[in-house]
Amino acid sequence: METINKSSAIADGIDPMGVRPFRVKRTAKDTYDTFTLELEPADGGAPLGFAPGQFNMLYFFGVGEVPISVSGDPAKPRILVHTTRAVGAVTKAMSALKIGDTLGIRGPYGNAWPVTAIEGNDVAIVAGGIGLAPLRPAIYHILSNRDKYGKVSLLYGARTPEDLLYRKELEHWRARFDLETLVTVDRAAEGWRGNVGVVTTLIGRASFDPAHTSAMVCGPEIMMRFTALELQSRGIKMENIYVSMERNMKCGVGLCGHCQIGATFVCKDGPVYTFNQVREILLRREM
Repeated sequence: METINKSSAIADGIDPMGVRPFRVKRTAKDTYDTFTLELEPADGGAPLGFAPGQFNMLYFFGVGEVPISVSGDPAKPRILVHTTRAVGAVTKAMSALKIGDTLGIRGPYGNAWPVTAIEGNDVAIVAGGIGLAPLRPAIYHILSNRDKYGKVSLLYGARTPEDLLYRKELEHWRARFDLETLVTVDRAAEGWRGNVGVVTTLIGRASFDPAHTSAMVCGPEIMMRFTALELQSRGIKMENIYVSMERNMKCGVGLCGHCQIGATFVCKDGPVYTFNQVREILLRREM
């Protein structure tokens, strides 16, 4: 099963290099270095629809632009949500934005998590750190169409309890009877009563049927490498394991070549790939 949604700004007839102004509607500080922006069109135009797993190029006027995955609900496109970490000049400038400020947006770009193609299967969603953000739209979609899927397991790991994203939402998901949610941290802090260990330690505890399971994985590449291998060892086929790759994307349309992986471009042919498509890259030790 390798069907991956190829919807993008180009495929949908949108000017792929056109920048639209979006106004900050709400901001939230998720962790000490991670924040979420909720944006709405400032030009009075239509909402920017997207598919789970796609990304936009966010332009901070006078500083530059960066590719950021959409982390909101695809069924509610009027509000565009992006969660990111303040690690460079652009994202640090973005972290200081206030309600009413304006950003430039172009996109959406890339393909999507195969949420339609995997209907009928059990689903294992494995996230590491900020990798939960690109997976959240897929979680929203699956929970909104819960009767179309078998067992659904969310396995989430972070470095410390303070690094966990969307804590209130995690508690809400853990309270659901139709979603198995397991959370772990690499290093416990005082007062932490949950699991301790890397996220791969949760895979053996999840209740999915490997023969009928599709997995979606997002996080640091070393985490995705070991997660994919562990999922494979549990019996999930390589072509049923999907990962989201990250590269230094500049143009978003496959012209600049910055994000090339083999014969593909992450911005255009990805960011979602099956494990067998990128296995050799993920298994390289230097990655």
